[in-house]
Amino acid sequence: MSDALEQFRSETRAWLEANCPAEMRTPQTSEDETCWGGRNFKFTSQAQKDWMDRMGAKGWTVPEWPKAYGGGGLSKEEAKVLSSELRRIKARSPLNSFGIWMLGPALLKFGSEEQKKHYLPQIARGEIRWCQGYSEPGSGSDLASLRTSAEDKGDHYLVNGQKVWTSYADKADWIFCLVRTDPTVAKHHGISFLLFDMASPGVSTAPIKLISGASPFCQTFFDNVKVPKENLVGVPGKGWDIAKYLLTHEREMIGAMDTGDARETMAQVAARKIGLENGTIADAALRTDIIRHEIDAWAFALTMERVKDTAKAGQGVGALSSMLKYYGTELNKQRMELLMSIGGSDGLLWEGDNKGDGDLSRGWLRSRANSIEGGTSEINLNIIAKRVLELPGA
Repeated sequence: MSDALEQFRSETRAWLEANCPAEMRTPQTSEDETCWGGRNFKFTSQAQKDWMDRMGAKGWTVPEWPKAYGGGGLSKEEAKVLSSELRRIKARSPLNSFGIWMLGPALLKFGSEEQKKHYLPQIARGEIRWCQGYSEPGSGSDLASLRTSAEDKGDHYLVNGQKVWTSYADKADWIFCLVRTDPTVAKHHGISFLLFDMASPGVSTAPIKLISGASPFCQTFFDNVKVPKENLVGVPGKGWDIAKYLLTHEREMIGAMDTGDARETMAQVAARKIGLENGTIADAALRTDIIRHEIDAWAFALTMERVKDTAKAGQGVGALSSMLKYYGTELNKQRMELLMSIGGSDGLLWEGDNKGDGDLSRGWLRSRANSIEGGTSEINLNIIAKRVLELPGA
């Protein structure tokens, strides 16, 4: 490692020691502890807010974005050093954000300079929470058949229609939304990409209760919503290109859901839940399953790093995102199965008198949806077969 990089590591370590609260260096044991930011977000503690604010001000929530857009302006090598130092102190993620994972990369590639300077710094600082307006009733896997319309009214679009499975739409500040601006051309060519405030007149949401009992998904309705023309990203009718690019980042994000450093390992959970016998987990079969999962998780994390390096080298991710999404989905489902095994009879609880009672069974049920959201496993396997493995068609 070069002297300059060693100096950066030393400075980074000192900054993190001074600025990462002790409370943010403990494993996250509940989804309620996830920081989403935005104008309506309720922080669980002052430490959580301080951690987001400090990292956002530093640009380290998005370390490789340009400084002009609220990022850290770090090189690939510096970003790896930062990541390793965050792992070293077991720091929690300062900010989870669809703006960082999905919209940000799309704006960096397709947005105007004005849009980049306006939206990206707000995303980086956690000031704006986004949701994704893609799927519609009857337009899920066949997304290009969407019918939500945006009629050109001169200085604005008038949006009408409905979206479904809109994650956290009831909590989001803004939406990035696919709309049909030209119904006269082939379905892939009449779609545009709009950004608008969820507080706009005519926008309403209705949460959808899942089998887990939670309601992270919503139906979202648009009734004569006025959207300024300057909120169009890219070229009218070319939104499908943006949609495909964004999907690669969404699938990579979903695939990475089991690789968080702030979460307890299976071995830690087992030790806490059922204890140890002579320093090891007594159940040999469970011990084997945990070891197998941890090896798979490490192998997948290394694969993620390799794909990221490929992307940063300018070669893009493309169809590899389907591979990451599929395997990450299976890994998370495997993780939830293991947690149920570790939990024993506690895993059967649905509700109780204590905080967290029922979380395990509800989380296990929720993990089933991983194979649907962001493109079903069947669709992603087809993409892998055709575009990664280059297998011949039937």
